[in-house]
Amino acid sequence: MIQVKDLCKSFKKVDAVKKISFNVEKGVVFGLLGENGAGKTTTLRVLATMLKPTGGTANINGVDLVEDPEGVRSQIGILFGGDTGLYDRLTARENIEYFGLLNGMDKDEISNRIKELSDMLDMNEYIERRVGKFSKGMKQKVSIARSIVHDPDVMLFDEPTSGLDVTSIRVVQDFITRLKNQGKTIIFSSHSMNEVEKLCDKVGIIHKGEVIEISTIKELREKYEDMELEDIFVKLVGGHND
Repeated sequence: MIQVKDLCKSFKKVDAVKKISFNVEKGVVFGLLGENGAGKTTTLRVLATMLKPTGGTANINGVDLVEDPEGVRSQIGILFGGDTGLYDRLTARENIEYFGLLNGMDKDEISNRIKELSDMLDMNEYIERRVGKFSKGMKQKVSIARSIVHDPDVMLFDEPTSGLDVTSIRVVQDFITRLKNQGKTIIFSSHSMNEVEKLCDKVGIIHKGEVIEISTIKELREKYEDMELEDIFVKLVGGHND
């Protein structure tokens, strides 16, 4: 479970995140929805302990973000969009194995986990190949496997399907659904309204560093008279631009 309490992050004189609060229960996919620069990635980076909050805190599986960031890191898996950060000269297996070792796993445990993830993400064809010449979709799958090789209870995904082809998007989406069914707690950001509707149980709409709506998609539709999610988003964000 994730409990975010008045979380703030400022860069010099810019308030990127302003007293954000929300809860995500076990087995729930929580979608962060917002325009570029709204504060989604900053929020996820703070929760991932990559950035230190300037105010507030979060509690992840009973571990306080401010008091014990190292303890939080042991609870989470992290995947951010953009550069995958893989080691090109290593094989897909070696990249995943390295992160398993960093997380204190033994080699037999890692080997079994790689087999499981390779099957789930359809990577068996290239698991023994060096990643330097992989397509973006192939690299993203390896990055996902690497980020959760230690089987964490909480996962933070920042636009994990960005730039992927249709087939790779489907594999990643199906994988996230499977993780949810395993009882994992997931925070997921995306620009795709269809993707959010497909994957997320609950959404938080964030605008200029503030959460302006938190609800299930069903509740949003009821509140806004069955409008499409995209229309609801535009209505909410537009109303806060005044």
